Amino acid sequence: MSDKDITEDFEEALEEEQKNAANEESIDAEGAVDGELSVEEQLREDLAKEKDKFLRLFAEFENFKKRTSKERMEMFKTAGQEIMVSMLPVLDDFDRALKELAKSDDKEMFKGVELIRVKFRETLKSKGLEEVEAGQGDTFDAEVHDAITQIPAPDKKLKGKIVDVVEKGYKLGERIIRHPKVVVGN
Repeated sequence: MSDKDITEDFEEALEEEQKNAANEESIDAEGAVDGELSVEEQLREDLAKEKDKFLRLFAEFENFKKRTSKERMEMFKTAGQEIMVSMLPVLDDFDRALKELAKSDDKEMFKGVELIRVKFRETLKSKGLEEVEAGQGDTFDAEVHDAITQIPAPDKKLKGKIVDVVEKGYKLGERIIRHPKVVVGN
């Protein structure tokens, strides 16, 4: 049942209650003696109160269901965050190993390690891990990047921009789980 349906039901119940109250007043003016309510009028009043209680309770329950559903979805989105964060140093080690293996003459070993790295990266990517793009010449954004140091800009174009990326950043879904560590030119 949507919020609109609940609201409409609640409004209908309130209108009914107001009509009943108006009817009771007219009946009260005609038939009741000294402000006493008849049995039928008392039952109508009790019924209106119970309907009101029921509608309020139902609306509160619907709100509870929506709130818990939203919290559950948020928890599922970030459930793997701790594991992903612990895997990031392994991913960094693969990148460093490939840089060193590229310098050697053993191309088969390089290809083997690269295949393992690609498979590992694709597995993490399938679970929602994405790299935060940061490269030389990009504008520094304090919300996204983590400046570890500032150096004199080697070029006037790099003033206030990223000079070097020391460590890659990653996000899980829309949430950044590790900010890229960068060197900024000043």
